[in-house]
Amino acid sequence: MSESTQSRPVEARLAATPQPAPQPAPDDAERNRQNNRMLVVMLGAVFMALLDSTIVNVATPTIRTDLGTTGSALQLIVSSYTIAYATLLVTGARLGARNGFRAMFLFGLVTFTAASLACGLAPNAATLIGARVVQGVGAAMMMPQIYSMIQLRFEGAARGRALSLYAAVIGLGVVVGQVAGGFLVSADLFGAGWRPVFLINVPVGVVLVIAGLRLLPQGKPPKPKGLDLPGLVTLTAALLLLVVPLVMGHEQDWPLWMKVSLVASAPAFVLFALVERAVARRGGAPLVPARVLKTPGLVSGASANFFAMAGYAGFLFAFSQYMQSGLGESATRTGLTFAPLAIGVATGSLTWQKVPERFHRPMIATACVVAALGYLGIGFDMRSGGHGGIALPALQLVVGIGMGYITSPLLTVALAQVKPADAADASGVMTTTAQVAQVLGVATYGSVYLSSADGGAADSSAHAVFVTALLVTVGALVSALAALRLPRRQHN
Repeated sequence: MSESTQSRPVEARLAATPQPAPQPAPDDAERNRQNNRMLVVMLGAVFMALLDSTIVNVATPTIRTDLGTTGSALQLIVSSYTIAYATLLVTGARLGARNGFRAMFLFGLVTFTAASLACGLAPNAATLIGARVVQGVGAAMMMPQIYSMIQLRFEGAARGRALSLYAAVIGLGVVVGQVAGGFLVSADLFGAGWRPVFLINVPVGVVLVIAGLRLLPQGKPPKPKGLDLPGLVTLTAALLLLVVPLVMGHEQDWPLWMKVSLVASAPAFVLFALVERAVARRGGAPLVPARVLKTPGLVSGASANFFAMAGYAGFLFAFSQYMQSGLGESATRTGLTFAPLAIGVATGSLTWQKVPERFHRPMIATACVVAALGYLGIGFDMRSGGHGGIALPALQLVVGIGMGYITSPLLTVALAQVKPADAADASGVMTTTAQVAQVLGVATYGSVYLSSADGGAADSSAHAVFVTALLVTVGALVSALAALRLPRRQHN
């Protein structure tokens, strides 16, 4: 060894020696593993809850025959879940902030699973309707906690990936529900007819509850917030006045009380805003704090997501009706027709993060335009009737990819600057917006289709799909305009 080498300080010699790449600290690695396991449990619950919102649709003819239900009762069997779910989401978010996200998630999951068992064993329509309401309550207690736990447990790119998976599951759940429902009813497992549509949730729910007890982090409950009972009552009333007639209006031929209910929903929402302002002035904890709505990107993101999800849900409904009523296809065949759409949603949701952050805002707006072009193309393709041309699968793929590049980044951008203390309230706003958007989308675009379909004749049904696609295209372009109002840069 030379003298110069011997005289060099030890630190210098170590610095000159190539060092291995730094590894994550053991605590960080364990946290990542725990977060990933937690995410699997939560996404499983998301998929189950969204599956249940559509899977029952294809079972309704069998349910009607087996239970001897009236048309009104059958409509309530389908819609009671959605009504309870949509009206209680914000309350579910607040209860999570008050009692702990883990505790409320598990409570909602247990409630949903038990209600699914009651649905599958229901001896009559009244029992089934009641069990469906309880299912909706369980979903409303469970779903907002997922947003909140992702916001609090994941950071940076990991949060974006988690929200991307969340959005992909949402997009897939709506489509898979129709396919799964058709298979389960057609299979007639153990001679149970329609009942496996609900009973399938029981073993899945039990597994998720056991996994959740083991894998979801305990943590300390967030700082308790008041329940804001005046806000809860006025918001629930306003949502019921809006959602109930929209869900049941077409089936009931829009009686006078439903029209009055719709009109009354507007002043009810104004009253809710006034109540919230009064609660804030008294130093209370309003259900939807004004500071949350002022978070950069939240309102713009929620608005863009509203129009995108309304069009997506409305188009799925209209196209499903065309396939089954206009062309006489089975529910299973109809569901399989949407496979390219589901593939596109999954592809877009899982790849958008490769786009540099500075391009996220124009990327979302562009994706809205891409989806609009896909809807427009499908409308023209179906205009002549039949099953469409060879371009239909490609056009569905275009719509799916567009939706994947809309919903996932919108969730990330809209929630990026939400403070941890406001995660529950922000998640409630976003979840409620998306759910109400789907209800409104099916109600408005579905009414356009049904009123134009002239009883289901093939030619008029094809024209109805075309008209509906044009309107959905307009909605997607409105979503693009809302996306342009997103902040130019997000900081985590």
